[in-house]
Amino acid sequence: MKRIMGLDVGDKTIGVAVSDPLGITAQGITTIRRKGINSDFSELEALIKEYSVSEVIIGLPKNMNNTIGPQGEKVLQFAEKFKNKFGMEVILQDERLTTVSAERLLIDADVSRKKRKGVIDKVAATYILNSYLEKTKKGE
Repeated sequence: MKRIMGLDVGDKTIGVAVSDPLGITAQGITTIRRKGINSDFSELEALIKEYSVSEVIIGLPKNMNNTIGPQGEKVLQFAEKFKNKFGMEVILQDERLTTVSAERLLIDADVSRKKRKGVIDKVAATYILNSYLEKTKKGE
């Protein structure tokens, strides 16, 4: 059974989540510290192989008025390079407020500020992937 990977792509880190083999739930697996596109891709390639990933969902940050700002442009460029490198389907998922939701969840769980910084991207990637999985379950 193939899995789906969710990515929260930022300037300094990439949060990574994967679905269970049935594509029902998402689980945060790691946060990649970005060192350059080649290094980022080699770390992602290892995870794609390890988890038998067949599809990738990348969070697309949009402005609240639905336009794409500078960060969104960077993510679009990353998605294009990813597609060219791995030759797999990339789906862009609106990620407005995912980091806010992730932060709130961690605060509610009483996770210290220092620890939150280390896991926020992984949790945001889980939110992105879960949003996609929910949408596909409903057949949207």
